[in-house]
Amino acid sequence: MITFPGISSLPELTMRTSQTFAAQSPESQPGGPSFLDTLGRLASETATAVREGEAATAAGMQGALPLQSVVEKVMAAERTLQAALAVRDKAVSSYLEISRMQI
Repeated sequence: MITFPGISSLPELTMRTSQTFAAQSPESQPGGPSFLDTLGRLASETATAVREGEAATAAGMQGALPLQSVVEKVMAAERTLQAALAVRDKAVSSYLEISRMQI
């Protein structure tokens, strides 16, 4: 089972997973990005949005960024994180449903 010690480890996990599956033949990937690539991009974008929200919060506390910008960045990070969690929940739910199927 894969555990996520923190949001900052998501890009590293994505890179490691992508390298594991990089040996697949080109025939196994018909035109377009693979599901793994899409999930990796989602994880990377989520981590970036959360980091930007944290940086905006720190800048706002120091007075370097207006409150409106801080709120916008934090809300964008929250929406991105909620979307990533919804995708994760659906993936886990699908996995559990498939694992309950009789073969």
